[in-house]
Amino acid sequence: MIVNLSNWLSQFVLRVLQISNMNIIIKTPEQIEGIRKSSKLAGDVLLYIAGFVKEGVTTNFLDQLIHNYIVEHGAIPATMNYNGFPKSCCISLNEVICHGIPSDRVVLKNGDILNIDITTILGGYFGDTSKMFTVGETTEAANKLINATQHCLDLGIQQVKPGNYLGNIGYVISRYAISQGFSVVYEYCGHGVGIHFHEDPQVDHAAKKNSGPKLKPGMIFTIEPMINEGRPRVKVDELDGWTARTVDHKLSAQFEHTVLVTNTGCEVLTDVSNQYPIT
Repeated sequence: MIVNLSNWLSQFVLRVLQISNMNIIIKTPEQIEGIRKSSKLAGDVLLYIAGFVKEGVTTNFLDQLIHNYIVEHGAIPATMNYNGFPKSCCISLNEVICHGIPSDRVVLKNGDILNIDITTILGGYFGDTSKMFTVGETTEAANKLINATQHCLDLGIQQVKPGNYLGNIGYVISRYAISQGFSVVYEYCGHGVGIHFHEDPQVDHAAKKNSGPKLKPGMIFTIEPMINEGRPRVKVDELDGWTARTVDHKLSAQFEHTVLVTNTGCEVLTDVSNQYPIT
């Protein structure tokens, strides 16, 4: 393969500069408590909406329920009007990787898989989480993809501890996903969160071992691997400028949690099902 060396070097230098210039906010105890409350609410939204995900409902119906739940709990849906996004959550079906816009035209049917992505603003603090849902009977291939993506998130969370390198999150995620015959979306990533919707650091889901900055207590960021059944590339719909699909129309899955680096390990702030112990 012929490589354009000058272009490769420029990209490498740019990435080094991005890493060195990261402005990672170390949260104070007061900020952590506020982000913890917002994150719990975001997780509660996913528990609430689960009972309504069924054949025949529209994604806009789900969005309206989510909007009402968030507002009734004294919070604001962060996606509403964010850079022009028109809805209170993202709902991404089947080959949609992320940023799916809820619509009355999208009706859930048997066999669908979908990601619902929630970000809340409570007391000025952000919490961000997403998970996969299934409708009726799904295929063995879809179930394998979903299970592998969930495991990718679990592996990434296991890397969150002070002194470890940020890049090891993406390293273990990509290594496992590829071993299962899947690909990792690299055009979208996790991110710092809490004071703002999107902060440093950028959390890549495919990275070199021991790369990036070292993790420190007080860092809060999302891990949200997007794993594709086929090719990793993304194509954004030209009409709405948001909906990101797989280029080969094969399935995609995603799970996301907001995590806090503690003095000895991590706390998964959006885990309302007690799946992850605080370390």
